[in-house]
Amino acid sequence: DDWHLHLRDGPLMEAVVGTTARVFRRAVVMPNLQPPITTVEAAVSYRKNILSAIPHGISFTPLVTIYLTDSLCPDVIEHGYNEGVFFAAKLYPANSTTNSSEGVTDLRRIDSLLKTMERIGMPLLVHGEVTDSYVDIFDREVIFIERHLKPLLSRFPSLKVVLEHITTEQAVEFGSWHPAGAARSSGAPQQWRRLHSGVFDGRVCVAIRRAILPLHRFRQQPQPLRCPREKAHRSVHARRARAST
Repeated sequence: DDWHLHLRDGPLMEAVVGTTARVFRRAVVMPNLQPPITTVEAAVSYRKNILSAIPHGISFTPLVTIYLTDSLCPDVIEHGYNEGVFFAAKLYPANSTTNSSEGVTDLRRIDSLLKTMERIGMPLLVHGEVTDSYVDIFDREVIFIERHLKPLLSRFPSLKVVLEHITTEQAVEFGSWHPAGAARSSGAPQQWRRLHSGVFDGRVCVAIRRAILPLHRFRQQPQPLRCPREKAHRSVHARRARAST
């Protein structure tokens, strides 16, 4: 299973879906297309397009998600979920990432959607970051958890929530924070490895390795996680140190 997959659409989707299908038998497919998946009809059509692009003889099940907006009707979510069209709903804060301009501007505006999802047991997949310009990029996930996600779970304690592609220690801990046990976190190791490595020549990667990996599945003799430029970064400092002696 691949629990977070971007296939996009059109020629790009046709070019990459075979690679995924040869490795995974199922995948949760993200809905941030242009236009996004916001209706049952769009989800059904997208699923057909994906299935038609899979190479012959390969079994693959795309689990399509719906893109939440301020104006989405709860009946659409409930109907699509009950019919097996939607696997989950995806929350993108407006203007937070690729194709998110139609995302949610205020979580309070989708309380009716979340109430419906909690009642029918539909998972909420969260792209967790604030978009305030004054918030440092390294703090956006942590602030989103404290400012938005924890209050949301206080309002909807039985809602199934997955905080996706996490990058901070606080997000790792979030998976075990919720008292009802309905919250989870998921992460992509390549993001831990590459996050901002080009900005600080690997120093952030070292911090992430020390902060996150010991808290997850890397407790028993973890293999060193190296950023692409980390070795070069250490070599430059070594040469400078030798030159100064």
